[in-house]
Amino acid sequence: MSIEAVIWDFGGVFTSSPFEAFNRYEAEKGLPKDFIRRVNAANHHDNAWALFERNEIDAARFDALFREESAALGHAVPGAEVLPLLNGMLRPRMVEALKACKARYKVGCITNNVVSMHSPGQNEIQRAAGAMGQVMPLFDAIIESSKAGVRKPDPKIYLMMCDLLAVKPQACIYLDDLGINCKPAAELGMKAIKVVGEDQALAELSALTGLEFPR
Repeated sequence: MSIEAVIWDFGGVFTSSPFEAFNRYEAEKGLPKDFIRRVNAANHHDNAWALFERNEIDAARFDALFREESAALGHAVPGAEVLPLLNGMLRPRMVEALKACKARYKVGCITNNVVSMHSPGQNEIQRAAGAMGQVMPLFDAIIESSKAGVRKPDPKIYLMMCDLLAVKPQACIYLDDLGINCKPAAELGMKAIKVVGEDQALAELSALTGLEFPR
């Protein structure tokens, strides 16, 4: 089946990965490397992070729950100190690739977010980055976990996007920086690209679409 749509994650794709900021924070605080990722991965369907991204708890509750969960793994980390780390630097080449795809295909964005993070029209974190305002208007459809009440890697959210774009999964390319989110997309029949770096991601996207992207 020919490609009809390209579906994108946001953080770690259009912006630098928050994992880099996590590692800087861990180094500054004397925490083991990738400790925050370990906390996020534990009970990943129902932990503080999952509840917050489905908008089932507020920022104050996230702060307390994340502290409890991280303490259980050996180091108490306030959730309030983790949220600002989510803000990344915009990747202009990825934005140009999106524009090139938009000229030929339908384009959508599926993002796991929280109301106080990069939801359009939200707080100073989003405004400081400026990334959302530049990128979000380009999409034909957007699904935010904090508004939809479902988050990746739940297959429902990918099917919701297919319905919005009126395409079948087999006609879609999906880009995400997390393998755990690429897996269900691939299982549904999408051509999944795990974004490890800009050069790699754009090369794979070029191979699938036949488009040329800026170097």
